[in-house]
This record gives sequence, C-alpha cells and structure tokens, in this order.
Amino acid sequence: MANNPQSPSGNHDPAGSTQMFRAFVDDGGRQPQTAATSSGGSRVGVIVGVVAAVVIVAAVAWLALA
Repeated sequence: MANNPQSPSGNHDPAGSTQMFRAFVDDGGRQPQTAATSSGGSRVGVIVGVVAAVVIVAAVAWLALA
C-alpha cells in the first residue's frame, strides 16, 4: 500500500482508489501522446455527429412544413 503522509496512520483506503489515482497522475507523462494520436478519430466522430444532427433537424423541419 502507498505511504500517505497527509492522512492519519490508521486511515487507509480499502478500495485502493486513491493509490490508483495517484499512479494514474504520476504516469501521466505518457498520456499526451495517446491523446494526440486519438484526437483525430474523435474529431471525425464529432464532425459526423454534427452533420447527422443537421440532416435530422432539416428532415424534421421539412416534414413539419410539408
């Protein structure tokens, strides 16, 4: 278990979520590379979603006015 100087000695995290979060934060040096490579895919998804939403709104408006 990780040594936590900020909390009392008898207070530990039984689920280990604090230790896992700290490991995630400490391991963040590799994270920006992964985010940079996956940002292109998520950007395409957002563009496709916006185009689909515009098409759906246009279709509903056309049906409402027809």
